[in-house]
Amino acid sequence: MANLKPFNGIRYNPEKVGDIATVISQPYDRVRHGLQEKYYALNDHNVTRMIKGKEFENDNDAENVYTRAQAFLKKWLAEGVLIREEKPAIYVYHQEFMLNGENVTRKAMISALELARFEEGIVLPHEKTHDGPKMDRLMLTRATEAYYGNIFILYPDAENKIDAILDAAIQRDPDVDVRELFEKDVRQKMWVLTDEAVLAAVQAEMAPKTGLIIADGHHRYETAITYRDEQRTKYPDAPADAAFNYLLVALVSMSNPGLTILPTHRLIFDYKKMTANEVLAKAAEYFDVEAVADRAALEAKMDSAIGKMGCFGLATKNAYHFLTLKSASVMETLAPTRAKAWQTLDASILHKLLLEHIMDISEATIDAKEGVEYLREPDLGYEKVASEETAFLFIVNATRMEQITACTALDEKMPQKSTDFYPKVVTGLAVLDVGADKQL
Repeated sequence: MANLKPFNGIRYNPEKVGDIATVISQPYDRVRHGLQEKYYALNDHNVTRMIKGKEFENDNDAENVYTRAQAFLKKWLAEGVLIREEKPAIYVYHQEFMLNGENVTRKAMISALELARFEEGIVLPHEKTHDGPKMDRLMLTRATEAYYGNIFILYPDAENKIDAILDAAIQRDPDVDVRELFEKDVRQKMWVLTDEAVLAAVQAEMAPKTGLIIADGHHRYETAITYRDEQRTKYPDAPADAAFNYLLVALVSMSNPGLTILPTHRLIFDYKKMTANEVLAKAAEYFDVEAVADRAALEAKMDSAIGKMGCFGLATKNAYHFLTLKSASVMETLAPTRAKAWQTLDASILHKLLLEHIMDISEATIDAKEGVEYLREPDLGYEKVASEETAFLFIVNATRMEQITACTALDEKMPQKSTDFYPKVVTGLAVLDVGADKQL
């Protein structure tokens, strides 16, 4: 069962920090490309100092990003910069944004969720993970005994019954209403919900559910399992509701009309094994290859192919081509042990056929992101290919929700960066204390 628990969230005190928009951030793994400096400059108490702090040359075992995060948390709690919710709460969380000229609202709830191993079937992954990020997050959790960012999890609710319960309970102005620095076009609204009857109703609806899917946060989920197991070993007599048995999550219904998945494009750079013409000639064995005039024409072709399998745009220096897979049978040859649901994913076709088979880029190289960059917005990729003969930009369409559920049901891990759920769930709205003495 999906054991959902309200919790006494640790939240920023606006009387101390001012505008809440200045202390929240994107998830830790997006705090890059100078964004860390911008968050640091926004507010001395920005959550980035805890989730993705600056590293210094003289860091050592006694003084480092993790010990500083611990010190910030302790100090800010003592100073009242961070305050603990008086009553256990679920936090209703709406993100409003424009998409293709329409107003969209993605509805979520932030709560604690009891951890379960994937083989239990309660929570399931859809992407594979790597060890590096997991060790980093484990070190932070050990040091601070807290979770700051939400694992974004999708749950089945065909009739959106939980959203209806929550909508009826928040007929008032939100407790938080801000726009975060990086995704500034997204309005972040949050309501603190402590009504025990409403909380019980949500928990009851959630309890029998299985097959929840991690949309974003696979590394952090697996890290939390590791941390939980460590704590269970240290505290074998801890009660079942010990806080370390839980994780901070943002739950979104799979049927929520605001659920939005964006494509992630692939930029291949410093590639010298073949010329663009040689790649196209080899691709022509498996794809219908059509030259198009420019970027606009290429993207129009991609728009017309939404919902179709195996369609890609390829931009190279001074050329644009639209590729359409001739037959899916080649994927049965290249990946015979994988299920059809995996074989027919555009991300699988791109990685296995185009990158590995045609361009001879090894799976290990792709996994290590050597010469590969993943782009939500393709502008940087177009700029790169315009100036370099050794750069290739592959334009893809978004993975659909039914494809994710099909792969997840079969325990088929999708290629990395197969999905980009938009917008990101921001960090710092509520913190879950998982100290050894805490219970939920």
